[in-house]
Amino acid sequence: MTLLSLLLLTAAPDCPSVGPGSPGLPQLGWLAGAWSGDDRGTLNEEVWMAPSGGLMLAMHRDTTGGKATGFEFLRIEQVGDALVYRAMPEGRPATDFRRVAQGPACIVFENPEHAFPRRILYWRDGTSLHARIEGTRQGKPAAREWVWTAAAR
Repeated sequence: MTLLSLLLLTAAPDCPSVGPGSPGLPQLGWLAGAWSGDDRGTLNEEVWMAPSGGLMLAMHRDTTGGKATGFEFLRIEQVGDALVYRAMPEGRPATDFRRVAQGPACIVFENPEHAFPRRILYWRDGTSLHARIEGTRQGKPAAREWVWTAAAR
């Protein structure tokens, strides 16, 4: 458990816990755009619409050798005072993750009932967008991270 705690604390530095005066959905404009990167021969693409009407929508696609190998629909919704990340991998019903931290260029969502991923993190580092998932698999700490740049249009 100590290793998992260290892993979770070091994943997205400088992302403050949510509290009074925390940024909200309108401040997530840094996430909007078309992003892509190569993950060991798999092209990852993620496209986020700008925040509007209490909602951000996104889609993710993986392709290998010119063939689709995975997809996901994503959304971040304002639900009362909370922000909820809803992931629908392969079009399955949504799994909800609640915002636990947010800063000017980072956001962290968590679902303690879900083993993997348990946490979903996004942050900007200059012109790169990072996405990371963390949790446990077979009782052991596990994480996966992607780094994307703005996709050519």
